[in-house]
Amino acid sequence: MPRMSRLSSDDWLALVGIARRAIASAILDKRVPDFPSFPKTLSERRGAFVSLYLAEALRGCVGQVENPGPLADVVARSAISAALFDSRFAPIRAEEVATLEIEISVLTAPERILPEAIVAGRHGLMVVRGSSRGLLLPQVATERKWSGQRLLEETCVKAGLPRDAWRDPAVEILGFTAEIFSEKKSRANSES
Repeated sequence: MPRMSRLSSDDWLALVGIARRAIASAILDKRVPDFPSFPKTLSERRGAFVSLYLAEALRGCVGQVENPGPLADVVARSAISAALFDSRFAPIRAEEVATLEIEISVLTAPERILPEAIVAGRHGLMVVRGSSRGLLLPQVATERKWSGQRLLEETCVKAGLPRDAWRDPAVEILGFTAEIFSEKKSRANSES
C-alpha cells in the first residue's frame, strides 16, 4: 500500500469547514457554495469519504475513490451527497444541520491486495466484479470487531455478491488505507 502525505491539523479543520459549509449551503440555501482556492495539500487528487452522524447514529456516508478530483472538491461533493442523497437514509433536515458530527476519511489509491494480506482496521476494501462494486472503509472492521476475512466477506455482500465471491478469479479485490478525522473523537480527546 502506498503511503500518503499526512494532513496537518489545519488541513483537517479546513476540510471539516468545507464539508460543513457545503452541507449548510445545500440544505439551508439550496445552492452549492463557492470556495476560495485551496492550499496545495487540499488540491491534490485524492479519494475521500464523508460520514455524517446524528446522536452517534450514522445518517449518511458517501465518497469517491476512483478518478478523484481535488481533495477539497471531493469532500464538498461527498458531504452534500451524504446529507441529501444517501439512499439508505432520509435527507438531513434543516434543523439537524447544526448538530451533525462529521467524519472524513482520506484514502490512498486502491491497489490489488491478496486476501491473506488484509489487516482488519488497517485496510479498507473494494470488491469489483463487472458492474458490481462494494466498498467498506477501514474503520468498519474496527467498529464491528471483524477479522480481515469477515471484512472481505462483508465487502462482497455490499457489492451484491455471495459472501465467498472473493474466491472467484473474476473478482478484483482492492485494498486501501485511510487517514481519518472525526469531530466526535477530536472533541472527546480534547475533553479528556
